[in-house]
Amino acid sequence: MTGSTSTTGETDVTGASGFDPDRVKCVVWDLDGTLWDEIAVESPTDDLPVPRPAMLAAIDALAARGVLSSLASRSAPAVLDRLNAVPELRERFLAPQVSWQDKSESLRRIAEDLGIAVEALVLVDDSPYERAEVEALLPGVRTLDPQDVPALLSAFEGREITLESRERVRRYRTEETRRAEGERFQGTREEFLRWCEMRLTVGAAAARDVPRALELAARTHRLNSSGLSPERLRALAASEGHELYTARMTDRFGEYGIIGAALVDRGTPGTWSVPLLALSCRVAGRGAAAAFLFWLMGQAREAGAEEFRVTLRPTDANLEMRILLRQAGMRRTDATAGPQATTTPEPGGTARTTAAAAPATTARPAVLGRSLHGDLPTPPAWLHVSTRKDPEA
Repeated sequence: MTGSTSTTGETDVTGASGFDPDRVKCVVWDLDGTLWDEIAVESPTDDLPVPRPAMLAAIDALAARGVLSSLASRSAPAVLDRLNAVPELRERFLAPQVSWQDKSESLRRIAEDLGIAVEALVLVDDSPYERAEVEALLPGVRTLDPQDVPALLSAFEGREITLESRERVRRYRTEETRRAEGERFQGTREEFLRWCEMRLTVGAAAARDVPRALELAARTHRLNSSGLSPERLRALAASEGHELYTARMTDRFGEYGIIGAALVDRGTPGTWSVPLLALSCRVAGRGAAAAFLFWLMGQAREAGAEEFRVTLRPTDANLEMRILLRQAGMRRTDATAGPQATTTPEPGGTARTTAAAAPATTARPAVLGRSLHGDLPTPPAWLHVSTRKDPEA
């Protein structure tokens, strides 16, 4: 869809306006004719073709802004073996796919391996046929000709780069190690999670945490309760009666960084209201979202609140968040803003492992609430949760 209007009504990056870089989590690069000029399988030696300097510079510039890169090439798998022998080149790419399968299937596998939505990918490919195949089977994926890469880079200029952005590629490489260890682990999933020694530290946000909280509001969809805009979040967080909380996570493999943000409104006596609860998709399935939510409930009760509420805007993407709120005993209240356009998921439902990168359909917001009297849900046994007392620590 290079230079065209997408199915969502947005113009492509070559049209500049309407392109939302917050939706781009990974750029997938073709090899022959894109990353380099030659055709690798036709090389008379085992040496790979020399990559185009401009493409390597673009990959590094995107990585500095927290955008991952991967590979999807319709070529002999042996080409990937040759790439693995060149560490300084291979380390730039996560979850590469080199085979004779369709490009659309390669992109699906990349998204699954990275734990992100297919719609969060951008494909750069010199072949109009390959771009058309992906556009037809994955209409939410943007495709670009290599000549459009400068326009892609320009969309990220002037945007604030957080510490998590600079560390994102390294942390996804660490995630590959976690996944490989999980596949080798002899035991149950819960036993593996215990072995990982995961720790969640939650507390009031420091000033330096605010940019990351804004980033989570903009870039997360799968574990995002309301889709509150970064601008609105910034304004509310600075207003009287509101407090912003963040959650950090570590395990035996290293730091995840700030993986969660929650805005709390204490304006109504006896009630803690949460206009936004957002967590990184990197921690999906590890209990962090539940632990953060339950910690907030506990803090609310300690502060004397009798009711806990969360604003929920159901989308095609946030089924996992909706199920979590339901399982935490939260139900729609009379404070719901307008009619709810979609039904609440049934208890015990399971969320898809990958969801849309942005809501294709969005219902009007609802307010879910529960009493803080009686027993509150507890975090998963494998996750240690602690409170950060000093926001500057």
